[in-house]
Amino acid sequence: MLGAAQDPFAAARIIQEQVPDVITLDVEMPRMDGITFLKKVMAERPTPVVICSTLALSGAKTSIEALAAGAVAIITKPTLGLKQFLVNASDDMVTAVKAAAKANVKKYQPVAAREKNTADVIMPAADKHTSTGGTQALEVVLTSLPRVTPGIVIVQHMPEKFTAEFANRLNSLCKIEVKEAQNNDRVIPGRALIAPGGKHMLLRRTGAQYYVEVMDGPLVNRHRPSVDVLFRSVAKCAGANALGVIMTGMGDDGAAGLMEMRTAGAHTLAQDEESCVVFGMPKEAIKRGGVERVVPLTAIGREILGQLRL
Repeated sequence: MLGAAQDPFAAARIIQEQVPDVITLDVEMPRMDGITFLKKVMAERPTPVVICSTLALSGAKTSIEALAAGAVAIITKPTLGLKQFLVNASDDMVTAVKAAAKANVKKYQPVAAREKNTADVIMPAADKHTSTGGTQALEVVLTSLPRVTPGIVIVQHMPEKFTAEFANRLNSLCKIEVKEAQNNDRVIPGRALIAPGGKHMLLRRTGAQYYVEVMDGPLVNRHRPSVDVLFRSVAKCAGANALGVIMTGMGDDGAAGLMEMRTAGAHTLAQDEESCVVFGMPKEAIKRGGVERVVPLTAIGREILGQLRL
């Protein structure tokens, strides 16, 4: 069944009568903005939500807020040439909606903002088992890490201009430094580098020093940045010295690269299905044999710290 509503209040009435499998939502709507409506939906009746909005293109902060509020995916649409965009992006939109329909949002709880010096920064509570999307999952992991932490490189599927805002937000919450990667940034203890949207990121090595290369290139697995690109570079220049982790997300990006890492001697982990909103990427990596162990989200931080003892 397909349905449409002229504003959030009409949508709320429809949802009361029949709960949809997926909601597609604009940010700019009459009578109530999309973020407020999204928060109400996730608080009262958690439902997979895909944001499709022109505002998402220009307002990275708004998009990060939408993801933090529980949106499964964000599709940015242009202010001009909308008809042609819908034709060109139809496959991606269908894929996003189908994946969202399988998302595990029933136990979704917003990841609350934390001060830098709370106990949650060092170790999550033992009984904290929330299903979180990609951005929230990264927040759970990174805020659990102390300052003395192995260097971390991250690919999060986000459009250009979104990752800087995302990195800044995480940096304000974490003990470690979190920044959007720039070309030749060093990978050092206590720092996490996030690949910039619209660019691939590769790990490079000179002597005992690791650094990142940020570069243009074609889409890989429909993504730029691509997890496979990063993981392949890690397999080649770090090998058994690395730990590869694949977490909640749509599609299969990263599955082949994680297998290359494992073949090169790296330890590899996948987030378990119970704590994933979308089990697509971990599931595919497990199926292909690239995953050494499957662990809950709250254990990933401890596994990263375990690298210090290797």
